[in-house]
Amino acid sequence: MIRLITTFFGVGRLPAAPGTWGSLAALIIGWAVVEFVGVWLLVILCALSIVIGIWACKRDLADRPTEDPSEIVIDEVAGMWIALLFPAVAFAMRDMSMVWPGPIAAFLFFRLFDIRKPWLVGRADRRHDPLGVMLDDIWAGVFAGIATMIAAALYHVVLM
Repeated sequence: MIRLITTFFGVGRLPAAPGTWGSLAALIIGWAVVEFVGVWLLVILCALSIVIGIWACKRDLADRPTEDPSEIVIDEVAGMWIALLFPAVAFAMRDMSMVWPGPIAAFLFFRLFDIRKPWLVGRADRRHDPLGVMLDDIWAGVFAGIATMIAAALYHVVLM
């Protein structure tokens, strides 16, 4: 059950780029949740993925020699949902559907910050514990959300 959670129902076991596949799965699910249910459910999913992710990583990593195996993607899911919250809340406040550059920009910025690991992302990544596994992607999600909102503002200014 723990490995099912940390691999996000097996997505993390895909042979190539499991983190990217985990982020993509989270993007699709998060986008659908916002469009068909509402932002409030994405907020709940974010909180649950963080709490359950820390708990599951602690259990999963207890019997492994490596700090952050690539098959653990629950952290990618939590980070992607955090990044998606920024445009989701902004569009919900305007009673609009999430359109470009919202979800796609959130995904691209999240992957960029998760791979490049600037500032707090890299600092959290150097922690070799379950909290560090989750924190680097949480920070990447926050930075991606902010970058997405900046990109959306610039995109809409250019169109005016």
